[in-house]
Amino acid sequence: MKFLSLQPFVPSGREFDKSKQFFQELGFKISWDGGDYVGFVRDNCRFVLQNFGNDAFAQNLMISVTVEDAEEFWKEMSHKKLSEKFGIKLGNPTQQPCGKEVKIIDIAGLCWHFFQ
Repeated sequence: MKFLSLQPFVPSGREFDKSKQFFQELGFKISWDGGDYVGFVRDNCRFVLQNFGNDAFAQNLMISVTVEDAEEFWKEMSHKKLSEKFGIKLGNPTQQPCGKEVKIIDIAGLCWHFFQ
């Protein structure tokens, strides 16, 4: 038996529509919309955004995404001024033992690790 995919359910925080807009600005496309659940896809990465606001849960959840070039990713996200538009936190690229990383704390408070 072969596993074919993994698609975590990610909490939106209290601002579901704003969160949907943020992930589209991040470069994800909506693949399906079921009202309180929205499927997002970008290249080989998929997740389900859930209309769910629980600070404790979101602030203890982390997602890791592998990117080709962390510096380029950071430049692209900085250029889009996502921090100003959405109130998210965008960290500078840093070297970690497992590779170069850019952290984003999204609208719900979830930490996304973009690794090269």
